[in-house]
Amino acid sequence: MKDAYFDFNKSDIRGDARDNLAKTAEFLRSYPQIRVTIEGHCDERGSTEYNIGLGERRAQAAKNYLISLGIPTDRMDTVSWGKERPFCTEHDEACWQQNRRAHFVAGH
Repeated sequence: MKDAYFDFNKSDIRGDARDNLAKTAEFLRSYPQIRVTIEGHCDERGSTEYNIGLGERRAQAAKNYLISLGIPTDRMDTVSWGKERPFCTEHDEACWQQNRRAHFVAGH
């Protein structure tokens, strides 16, 4: 499963994110027993409250895109971590881009 990345302050699905989500949908179709939690993440800029909302919109956008590709909604949950669980901790655009993502965690 591949993360979907987002532009600054955006929750719309970019072209590269569509490709990653299509690969994730293929994986989920191959393993119908797997449920996923889609985590919405943000970079460090902005307030905690704002980023929780933005992270939720990102997770929901990824979920909606997977639904459009035929993945049943009952196999996916969403959660927003906002800026609280960064993948990268540097303070530059390259790092911030890695943190603006919808990340997939497999469950049972």
